[in-house]
Amino acid sequence: MMERKHLSSIANHVLQRSAEELGSSVDHLVKEFEAKWTPEVGDYSKKLVEFCSSKALIKFCQNINEKISDGSYSRFTYDMMLAWDNPRAVDEESSTEESIGKEKEDRKIQVKEPTDEDDISLFYSDQMPLLVNHEPSVEEDAFMWLSSLIPLAADIVNRRFTFETLTAPTGRRLFYPAYDRFLKEINNCMRHLQKQAKPKGIELADDEFILHVEGTATSHRVVRHIGGSSWPVIAALELLTVEGTFLGRLTLTNYALYFEASGVINYEDALKIDLSRKIDHSVKPVATGPWGAPLFDKAIIYDSPDLQEGVLLEFPEITSSTRRDHWLALIKEILLMHNFLSDFKVECPIQAWEMHARTILSIIRLHAAREMLRIAPPSPTEFLIFSLYEELPKGDYVLEQLAQSLKRVNSGQPCSASSILRKLNLPEPNVLSLEAKIESEVSETIAVGKDDDNKTSLETAINQARKEGRGVAKARAVMGGLKEEGIGENATILTELLKPLRSVFPWFREILSWERPATTLLVFAAIILIVYKEWIGKALSAGLLLVVANMIRARQERLKDKQKEIVVCTGSDHTLSTRENIVSAQYGFLTVREIIKEANVTILKLHSVLVSRAHKHANTVMLAMIGLAIIFAVIPFKYLIIAVVFHSMITTSPLAKHMVNNQGGDRNRRLKEWWESIPPTPIRVINEAPVSPK
Repeated sequence: MMERKHLSSIANHVLQRSAEELGSSVDHLVKEFEAKWTPEVGDYSKKLVEFCSSKALIKFCQNINEKISDGSYSRFTYDMMLAWDNPRAVDEESSTEESIGKEKEDRKIQVKEPTDEDDISLFYSDQMPLLVNHEPSVEEDAFMWLSSLIPLAADIVNRRFTFETLTAPTGRRLFYPAYDRFLKEINNCMRHLQKQAKPKGIELADDEFILHVEGTATSHRVVRHIGGSSWPVIAALELLTVEGTFLGRLTLTNYALYFEASGVINYEDALKIDLSRKIDHSVKPVATGPWGAPLFDKAIIYDSPDLQEGVLLEFPEITSSTRRDHWLALIKEILLMHNFLSDFKVECPIQAWEMHARTILSIIRLHAAREMLRIAPPSPTEFLIFSLYEELPKGDYVLEQLAQSLKRVNSGQPCSASSILRKLNLPEPNVLSLEAKIESEVSETIAVGKDDDNKTSLETAINQARKEGRGVAKARAVMGGLKEEGIGENATILTELLKPLRSVFPWFREILSWERPATTLLVFAAIILIVYKEWIGKALSAGLLLVVANMIRARQERLKDKQKEIVVCTGSDHTLSTRENIVSAQYGFLTVREIIKEANVTILKLHSVLVSRAHKHANTVMLAMIGLAIIFAVIPFKYLIIAVVFHSMITTSPLAKHMVNNQGGDRNRRLKEWWESIPPTPIRVINEAPVSPK
């Protein structure tokens, strides 16, 4: 074959390799492409590479399991990305020198950046020969393009985050050894999960697949705590009792969580926790320790209305809580996936299974990355779809666009997520027995230059979320640097002095929640009447006279002699056990400490806005204050108060809550995201007072 001079050498190689895979010739592929291509589409060379690569990739996907094992898939797709980066011959000579210089510059920049990975730089330097070679490297845009064709190395929704995590140790450049190893780890993880035994006494659904297992003889321990006991030392003594600690096997699927307690010879029947039901699930981290004291933060607790007691699972480790965090992220991902399918009413079986398949692949990628970087495991959210956009600002917008893109999904496509799982020897659900003839649509779309509007909208939403996520990350980094100081007896005294006010809050809660409709209506009517008639002064007078009457009553009853001092007890309650006193004191201390920390952060954020350290947020606050000033100057204040009372009365009523649905939650999320993105003013605590000049 005569090479085309306008193409780079790697582009010519990809065209020849594509023709061999398709059983055709390069000339035939070029003629087929030119019949559909127009100059308005874009660069001829790049579009030709895209056209030929996509057609060959469809053939590769039909036998992807074998091609990943022998390395041909990773080699071909990596060459595809190189050719996409440099399709023209005129760019090839300059790109070689520029890429070398850019790689050196990127590495220098990365060293200067203050990241959380500084502590593990030695590990990455030791692993560098396994991740880097002297071949040209791939840039982010090429990796994103490949991910849009086949969601194996990354999903289109989180491909940028995946690329950044995989290339963190190599200066944001992807080299072939790292790419090849990542794909092979994906294949190995898939085979490992297929070999796992099903939970005892459970029949898995047709489209239910095992995603993670621990607690077996060859893996780490998993402990379940039941009742008052919370320490694995007594597990052997209480194995047959209702309360106790149980070792066992924990299995996660795309529908449920299963725990099998270890018996004398075999596992007992599994306890099933259904994660797919539309109920008020709750899974969160929790600390365990002797007699219930929260000393070791290595456990999770699952709660739902169906359970009388939460399911407490501990993942013992010597140092960190990495295993617990990994399990927590996976369980939340499955919960969020089912919430997504329910909230956006994804009822088509093919579309629902495609979303299941994409979630399964994201979890497998996370497993592969953890195997690839064992000493410094990556953050789970960088690979998981729903957990990522649950945390990012405007993430709900991305999920809305994702739901729209699912409507165009057809699982008959050879390179869809469901088709990849099927080719990797996962059994096919019955709902996907019908195949669609769309193999030519991908290459035809590339040739004629059609852009999927759904993909464009999705990419716009993703970029917006990433941009705002960086601002929130900077603000949180500043907050993480704040020191947490101890708390003295003043907190205990304050808590004791505020006890009389505790009875007032339930009364207000009853009024606002309409638990007593007659009382609620009476209170709102009284407030509106007082404001409208401008009886606020009279109402304050009545309140003051009521306080005077109580003071006279206290004087007549000689309360000053009966209660000469306020006693604040800092000791333990003797009616409680030692264990309960320890737990109560620990949680009380943590609660007060968190309140003080939040108060400090709030003040620092307000200071940041007032001095315009957060310029964009300060502008928003100033515009809002100007608008309020105009409203207060034009509209009589009593009408504003009446409007606020009416709004509170209507929005808290059961009928309004039923009609408004989730709009209030969206507004609260926007406000919360705006508040979290405000960077607080940095604070530095010094031990010595500065020397003042004389």
